[in-house]
Amino acid sequence: MLLKGEGTACPPTFWPRFAPFPPSLLSDWRAGGGLVFPAPLRRHFLSEGKRSGGGGAAMKPRWLWLWLVALAWWSPRRAGGYFPEERWVPESPLRPPRVLLALLARNSAHSLPAALGCIERLRHPKDRIALWVATDHNVDNTTAVLREWLTNVQNMYHSVEWRPLDRPRFYPDEEGPKHWSTSRYEHVMKLRQAALQSARDIWADYILFVDADNLLTNPDTLGLLIAENKTVVAPMLNSAAAYSNFWCGMTSQGYYKRTPAYIPIRKRDRQGCFAVPMVHSTFLIDLRREASQNLVFYPPHPDYTWPFDDIIVFAFACRQAEVQMYVCNKEVYGFLPVPLKSHSTLRDEVENFMHVQLEVMVNYPPVEPSLYLSVPPKVPDKMGFDEVFMINLKRRVDRRERMLRTLYEQQIDCKIIEAVDGKAMNASQVEAKGIKMLPGYKDPYHGRPLTRGELGCFLSHYKIWQEVVERSLKKSVVFEDDLRFEVFFKRRIMNLMFDIEEEGLDWDLIYIGRKRMQVEHPEKAVPHVRNLVEADYSYWTLAYVISLQGAQKLLDAKPLSKMLPVDEFLPVMFNKHPVSEYMEHFDNRNLLAFSVEPLLVYPTHYTGDKGYVSDTETSVVWNNESVKTDWDRAKSQKMKEQQELSKEAKNSDVLQSPLDSRARDEL
Repeated sequence: MLLKGEGTACPPTFWPRFAPFPPSLLSDWRAGGGLVFPAPLRRHFLSEGKRSGGGGAAMKPRWLWLWLVALAWWSPRRAGGYFPEERWVPESPLRPPRVLLALLARNSAHSLPAALGCIERLRHPKDRIALWVATDHNVDNTTAVLREWLTNVQNMYHSVEWRPLDRPRFYPDEEGPKHWSTSRYEHVMKLRQAALQSARDIWADYILFVDADNLLTNPDTLGLLIAENKTVVAPMLNSAAAYSNFWCGMTSQGYYKRTPAYIPIRKRDRQGCFAVPMVHSTFLIDLRREASQNLVFYPPHPDYTWPFDDIIVFAFACRQAEVQMYVCNKEVYGFLPVPLKSHSTLRDEVENFMHVQLEVMVNYPPVEPSLYLSVPPKVPDKMGFDEVFMINLKRRVDRRERMLRTLYEQQIDCKIIEAVDGKAMNASQVEAKGIKMLPGYKDPYHGRPLTRGELGCFLSHYKIWQEVVERSLKKSVVFEDDLRFEVFFKRRIMNLMFDIEEEGLDWDLIYIGRKRMQVEHPEKAVPHVRNLVEADYSYWTLAYVISLQGAQKLLDAKPLSKMLPVDEFLPVMFNKHPVSEYMEHFDNRNLLAFSVEPLLVYPTHYTGDKGYVSDTETSVVWNNESVKTDWDRAKSQKMKEQQELSKEAKNSDVLQSPLDSRARDEL
């Protein structure tokens, strides 16, 4: 059909009869907004109206409908801004910034599965991350581990630059794998500079340096650092000591300087983002900043006279470029190991890093390895003992899982002993076992009798002593489920038992973890045996080694008929309890008790700590369910005395093993 007088083809119907009325036209019509019609349509519809007998103003509804539809189809305003501006789709968000992640690894096969797993879990689009990875001078299979990982993940990331160097395995001037020689420092500086230049070449917005033994357990670390909007910023990483990846003070010669500001930041008593003279290990550089163009690792600045060290050279470059370094501790971002001495071995390094993983598990989930690496299973053993017992309440699933994982990581096999739940026992059950409390016993701190929790704890250990005798186990180790291990635990306990056997020492019980209560004079060191003292009055049964004859002595004392807490009973049995009235009830107090010094295990939490829960002291009195004993709280006298004792209870004259000297300071 042709519109009259126009000669332009147009379909007979511009809108289906069942279609809804265009809402935009309807709103303008109702508002009287003065619709603008193309001239040909205006003339056509007016003529059609006249021909129908209605005149120009008497248009039929059918024609009115076509009129409006034609307007919607013809009007240039339909595509050129007819609709209000707010009806348009908003602009899409900006894409995430481009980041180059630089990883330098040497002899890191032991740490890479966990460290790479943390990198995989960073919440930043992988297609916006370029990987720059270098490794060299390895005596382990670091190169193979990295090659396997990069092969499996390369398609996920924007790009991969891979710089392996298999030979040589040693630097010519180094004394060992932990020794930082001049040639090693220079090589690392050149690698860091190459990574920095690569980031600039690909127009990356940021470069994130990560050491191969740093665990970024917080998956938001990268995003949080970017949000700080700093040129150079580092996440504060935790360790098992005061050490971290920043300095608060620096001497005029570029060396570390102690300051009172360090510990409050390290302990997170002060939280924020702090200006510091030095960050290292893991840090982010904003390459969009103009001043970042002046940052270098190599060659050092012409005026540089400080120590030849990559992190100090970079700190000097930041100072010359007037770039302030920052460290942030607003969140828990991750963990790093305490540095070992330069003469340490690669085995020391492996065990030191494993200890970092154990420390993470005290308050956080375990660090899972990379999904893109084949990690060989560990092979647990019993460390030369006849049995390794681990006591756990069935309802404490979280503790059981943590302890099993902790022992597995150390390759220690164990047998779980289901603890007696004293809180679930009633008076008739207690009476049926023939249990009677020691006459006159009162808790020395609270003046209360035995609790149901303490009753269950005693029966749990008693069950183990019975099994030791029944199975004729010559030497066994007992763990409770609320402890943390010291570094090199397995090696140190095995070395200790070897020295004891070599010396032919007669023993019944050896504390591995305890709370020493007598601090007025030091405990007597055992001659010719490193790290061992004769035990004095002590609390806690966190962990101990027990012999067959020792277990028999404890059972022969028939303690169920004169019960007191197990950690009070043991000092009675080796005749070192300060309350003579308690000891009078036991005739043969000849238990040969010793203690490791320094201790090899400690509680996961102390009284008053966040996360502290006691199943022994916070229950009810043993023979009266209506009397609760929830007295163990942060402001208790017991906690104050424990803190004082922990500072004083040290034996300085004990022959020490070389393994006991480890960096426990900031550096």
